[in-house]
Amino acid sequence: MRLIPPALLLVLLAPVALAQEPTPAVPPAQSPQAPAAEVIAPPPTTPDAIPLDEIRRYVGVFRAIKDAYVDPISDEALMRAALRGLLADLDPHSAYLERERAEKLTEMTTGRYVGIGVELEMRGDRELTVVAPVDGGPAAKAGLRSGDVIVAIDDKPIVGRDVDTASATLRGPPGSPVRLRIRRAGVAEPLEFALVRAQIDVRAVSGRLLEPGYGFLRIASFQADTGTEVAAQVEKLQKANGGRLRGLLIDLRSNPGGVLAAAVASADVFLDGGLVVRSRGRLGTSNASYRANPGDLLGGAPIVALIDSGTASAAEILGGALQDHGRARLVGSRSFGKGSIQSVVPLANGDAVKLTTGRYFTPDGHSIQARGLTPDVRLAGDRAAGVREQDLPGHLAGSDEAADGYARGEVLAGEAPVAAALAELKKMVR
Repeated sequence: MRLIPPALLLVLLAPVALAQEPTPAVPPAQSPQAPAAEVIAPPPTTPDAIPLDEIRRYVGVFRAIKDAYVDPISDEALMRAALRGLLADLDPHSAYLERERAEKLTEMTTGRYVGIGVELEMRGDRELTVVAPVDGGPAAKAGLRSGDVIVAIDDKPIVGRDVDTASATLRGPPGSPVRLRIRRAGVAEPLEFALVRAQIDVRAVSGRLLEPGYGFLRIASFQADTGTEVAAQVEKLQKANGGRLRGLLIDLRSNPGGVLAAAVASADVFLDGGLVVRSRGRLGTSNASYRANPGDLLGGAPIVALIDSGTASAAEILGGALQDHGRARLVGSRSFGKGSIQSVVPLANGDAVKLTTGRYFTPDGHSIQARGLTPDVRLAGDRAAGVREQDLPGHLAGSDEAADGYARGEVLAGEAPVAAALAELKKMVR
């Protein structure tokens, strides 16, 4: 049966399931921040018939479990397990969301939630790895880094558990403690971290002057109002500079993404029109082109965007648009490669299906999926084992995917990459 939901909630998720639920996005055409999308409907298709032999096989397995499993199991529990497995085998970002998880899906849209503030992924070896700590959250303050492997939560080993189960363990009321045991590359013994869960108020955008004429814009994630905040910060920087900036450094390191409309709106701040991103899929809503409006708030001043292996999804859309239009030079290490669309289909019982329904492409037609963005100027960083889309088990194949081995993600931390990116920016100033 082909599902044609009454409403699809398009989401541009962080690289993987989150310790706090993923960030949803309203369809960009409905956002007051973003330019309208040009939607191209694909030709109609006829649903394939479901083969009776496969149905009989499923019923046979269902009955075998009911009759012979060591402990009794209810029909409801078994059906839910089957539904979870049906989605889990597709790709790392498709999932069956039971009512509680479906209700929490919108939680991070405003940038406010309770947890430790960390983005997670389950690697191919079934280890839970930190993609990025959230700026200002308990995890970042305690010193967790991209590439850290969480070995245990409250002394309970988590190897082999799915991301959602481990993520739920990290949730809890504000002020409650949680202990993490971490394995870090280059450190012989496991590290212990005692954290306190807190209300996370994500500061998505911040800025400062690096020196006269040169601004620094940090985009930590893409929330519903990030596009507006980006424009406001650019204007604030130019006012502080006493006039138009000579150049701008945009820091997208360890930005896990977020709302698609905000990424398009952010690109719109710096582009004088043109295509921002194109999506392709089998649903009409998954085939669209998103364009910027005329008007560049920087007036053509050079831009450098700093990226690393934690730069993902919406952040890659912004970086790819600026790079393809020749509007910015990318400096850093290859990005994560999260270039797929997830649509959330609500079900009558309050549950929902989160399903990958398309891929994103840069203005020049390059697939973001699994490949990510290649920097114009490469900076060497700390190797973060497996922090890339292409290293996730069962990931959606990318048309431009590079088979360059496992565990090549590089994280760029600290101020040294900022100094290097500023030096590149100055080379672009005439």
